[in-house]
Amino acid sequence: MADSLSHAGTSPSVADLLAARPNLKMDGVSGLLMDGVSLSTIAGKVGTPCWVLSANTLRTRMQRLSAAMQQIGSEVSIHYAVKANDHLAVLSLLRQEGAGADIVSGGELTRALKAGIKASDIVFSGVGKTDAELEAALGAGVGQINVESKEELEILSALARKNGKTATITLRVNPDVDARTHAKITTGLAANKFGIAFEEAQALYAHALTLPGLAPVGFSTHIGSQITSAAPYRAAYARMATLIQSARSAGLDVSVMDCGGGLGISYCTETEGQPEALAGAIKAELGHLNLKLAIEPGRWLAGPAGILLSTVILRKEHASGVPFCIIDAAMNDLARPSMYDAWHGIIPLSAHEAAGPVAPAHVVGPVCESGDTFTRDRDLPSLQRGSRVAILDAGAYGAVMSSTYNTRPLAAEVMIDNGTWHIIRERQETEELWRHEIVPSALT
Repeated sequence: MADSLSHAGTSPSVADLLAARPNLKMDGVSGLLMDGVSLSTIAGKVGTPCWVLSANTLRTRMQRLSAAMQQIGSEVSIHYAVKANDHLAVLSLLRQEGAGADIVSGGELTRALKAGIKASDIVFSGVGKTDAELEAALGAGVGQINVESKEELEILSALARKNGKTATITLRVNPDVDARTHAKITTGLAANKFGIAFEEAQALYAHALTLPGLAPVGFSTHIGSQITSAAPYRAAYARMATLIQSARSAGLDVSVMDCGGGLGISYCTETEGQPEALAGAIKAELGHLNLKLAIEPGRWLAGPAGILLSTVILRKEHASGVPFCIIDAAMNDLARPSMYDAWHGIIPLSAHEAAGPVAPAHVVGPVCESGDTFTRDRDLPSLQRGSRVAILDAGAYGAVMSSTYNTRPLAAEVMIDNGTWHIIRERQETEELWRHEIVPSALT
């Protein structure tokens, strides 16, 4: 997994990065293109930093994922993990392609409904759902609530009774399987906060069947994010198959298995997770059990569809010989490098600059934190004051994790669709940052 800022001696070249990303091309005159559209043109008109999304990439990846799931031979519903990128345009596009939504908050519930996703196509996950969020889900009639603890089970039963509703639920099980991913995004180990211990799941499921207001239908699991191998999935699903068979042997009705998400992408040189391999793991371990199946992809769909455009503010020479290229994007825009030491490809928008010789450089943002670093010692073409760059694979966990730290307004967002680009979020005005702040009269 390419979650390391420094990959000395292993950084792929501009040509390598472009070859692995069919939505990007370098034109000798227009520079870097996304789906045939000049990114320099967008940067010049909208300004930087600026997010750019490829609608075509979202569509083609959703279509490939759907085709892979059809090979299983059982009913498989796809619920897009809204947390990866919650823009209404993204949700609307994926709804048109047949996706439902996997949500983890009341806000995401409202967004999904606003985007036209049917409540019956929404799955509500999350370890800490509030009473208000659960009541909103019950009122909307969401298709499934994934319950993560005995305590939540009792709370949901009481709320359902109070509101005269019946909640269709699964129990999210923690299979204690190592997803072999970054420690901060693994969710299926016994030490993690997520889910119900495997050893307790059957008894709790039997208990759930006795509680009023609940309609238990099966189990769910999710072992982590940025998973690029099928092996952890097979291990988790094999354990879940054992649980399902045991529950059925005990006379418990189990008809649904939500297989979670987490399929990873290639940021650097790692092999991208393959939906066909995921489908193979599901079919091999669960395909014989006559279940309604579900998956919750996020990063795999949205990650490669987005980039972050930025401009070099200045090039600061250093006694070490490795310069600091300070760009106008920062950790408040793209948090992954500072949060996870994540690696993202960086390509100049200029064809001339992209074709130039490479040398080690540090690329950093202007925020007043040493952690505001995009890469260290990366072999890059020479970047000078005014150079524009694209930071790759930022469509997932990019704009959605942005903040306004250092009173930096949220960046604009653009979507390219069929050769035309549209602003889908205006750049935030600085004054908007304090619009809802109240200064006590004694301080005025």
